Amino acid sequence: MTAFDWSPCQPPALPPTRGHYVEVTPLDPERDGDALFAALGGEHNDELWRFIPFGPFETADQLTAALVGVAKALGWLTHLLRNPETEEVLGMASYMRLRPEVGSAEVGGTMYSSKLQRTPAATEAMFFMARHLFDDLGYRRYEWKCDDDNTASKRAAQRLGFTFEGVFRQDLVVKGKNRDTAWFSILDREWPRTKAAFEAWLSPQNITVEGRQRLSRAALREG
Repeated sequence: MTAFDWSPCQPPALPPTRGHYVEVTPLDPERDGDALFAALGGEHNDELWRFIPFGPFETADQLTAALVGVAKALGWLTHLLRNPETEEVLGMASYMRLRPEVGSAEVGGTMYSSKLQRTPAATEAMFFMARHLFDDLGYRRYEWKCDDDNTASKRAAQRLGFTFEGVFRQDLVVKGKNRDTAWFSILDREWPRTKAAFEAWLSPQNITVEGRQRLSRAALREG
């Protein structure tokens, strides 16, 4: 075991952050419940909740009560992902499994409405949340975990620069079903290269007149 200088980090406290494509704001349950439910609730969005450990919900009050519950019980810090021009809520993501004493946190509870899926805004939101931990607070480890059956989430983790670490078999029981959990991470020593790839991919110079990215995130990460 190698000794090194270490001081515990502060818990995440990402302030409202506005970018080219998205605005990330801390959840205010009283203010934001109806808008969040409009983006993620209703029967037409039931499939979005398939791999989330709670929901779907029939009302905005039920949704916000669940988010307040996991904040109190598990320390989740939920953030809303908004259109920066219209302020429309498009999705949410949370800091989870906070361990500031060892500089580790997880991003999860991530849900994108159809307007946010496969867009630069979704990538920019994940960039802002990671940057806050590594650059502002000095975290050592950022985690992404998902059901091993959630192929889309696993692909997203790797596109965003997370490294696959393995599968915890029979890790959880979620909604009455077994969950094998796939683990991914970004470490502080990997962050500078990952950050540079994020910034290059999100740069307006990487967008064609048709609104497409000229280079993929994978190509940028590989230099």
